[in-house]
Amino acid sequence: MTRVAISPYRATKYLDRAGNFWVYLQYALGLQAVGCDVWWLERLEEPGQGTRSGLQAPARDQAELLAGTLARFGLRNAPLLYTEGDGAENFDPTWVGVETGTADQAIGACELLLNFHQKIHPELLARFARTALVDIDPGLLQHWISSGQLAVPGHDLYLTTGETVGTARALFPDCGHDWIHIRPPVFLDEWPYSFDPEAAPFTTVSSWYASEYIVEPDGSWWDNNKRVQWLALLDLPGRTGEALELATFFGEKDGHERDLLERHGWTVRHAGDVAGTPERYRSYVQGSRGELSPAKPSCMRFQNAWISDRTLCYLASGKPAVVQDTGPSEVIPFGEGIVRFSTADEAVAALAEVRADYARHARAARDIAESLFDARDVERAILEGALSPSTPA
Repeated sequence: MTRVAISPYRATKYLDRAGNFWVYLQYALGLQAVGCDVWWLERLEEPGQGTRSGLQAPARDQAELLAGTLARFGLRNAPLLYTEGDGAENFDPTWVGVETGTADQAIGACELLLNFHQKIHPELLARFARTALVDIDPGLLQHWISSGQLAVPGHDLYLTTGETVGTARALFPDCGHDWIHIRPPVFLDEWPYSFDPEAAPFTTVSSWYASEYIVEPDGSWWDNNKRVQWLALLDLPGRTGEALELATFFGEKDGHERDLLERHGWTVRHAGDVAGTPERYRSYVQGSRGELSPAKPSCMRFQNAWISDRTLCYLASGKPAVVQDTGPSEVIPFGEGIVRFSTADEAVAALAEVRADYARHARAARDIAESLFDARDVERAILEGALSPSTPA
């Protein structure tokens, strides 16, 4: 049995925003389904560590919550969770909820680490027989590395969900790595087809504002908060016959923008109410008519042909997706199941197109998930590429 570890980033800290957790869970479930012995490896943060807020639970409480959540989804092994001091030169972890010997033995037995934690300690990385960095922010990751804003320790392999990364089509550097292209997975067993012609509204679970500004090498910067894209769609509810709902987090300083959305006909929900657990998040997606969502400005700037892991959950559920155009794709068939837009006018037209033949778009959505993003197929391809004797270390 192939032993594989996955190393998510802050999945447990934000378990009450379960869309982020599902990104990693899809990989873990897919790996287990194709016969792997899967270990969840994650650095936990104590209250106040790595954040300006001390509101998160202590590490031991986080560990108990994660272990119970993973068990509900049938993942057999206890998670390997640890804390370490910020900026520690040597890797001297405190293991949480697992004995040090158990953690060391599990790590030593793993044939592959799929690493999403870009700042993982190099000494921990070196304990694995083979390592693969998994890029789920195509364009942004390469921009940060090439501009010196992010130092990623060396891995044996570099995987990316971005179609254009490392190709002649890319509008950003390849950072000197040979990128292996993979597709983001959705574990179809957990996302059954849920067709309901009367379902409403179109929804999404989205960030709003996170102080995300992208710095260019010359010192200039641009706004990469999704808030920019949502405000460009402000008047959409009054221009379409569809009910539109946004689940997000607002802080005190942007509460007036929630009022602005509601005055323009949007239904606004707190993301914690609809995505506080993985099961609640799934129910919210599966009870929707479809997804309506823009993307972050970086996706359009980099033209990375990106598709959201969240969108895959809608597609697998048979929920058509009306999403922002992030650049030409050589893989994804747009027009049925997924209809893209660049402007508010195009979003109005896309919603009307889906409404005109909802059943066809719903079936096409599921077909796309099954044919292109089935987690079993994705994980088999990853294992074949990462563990093949011909793949250089």
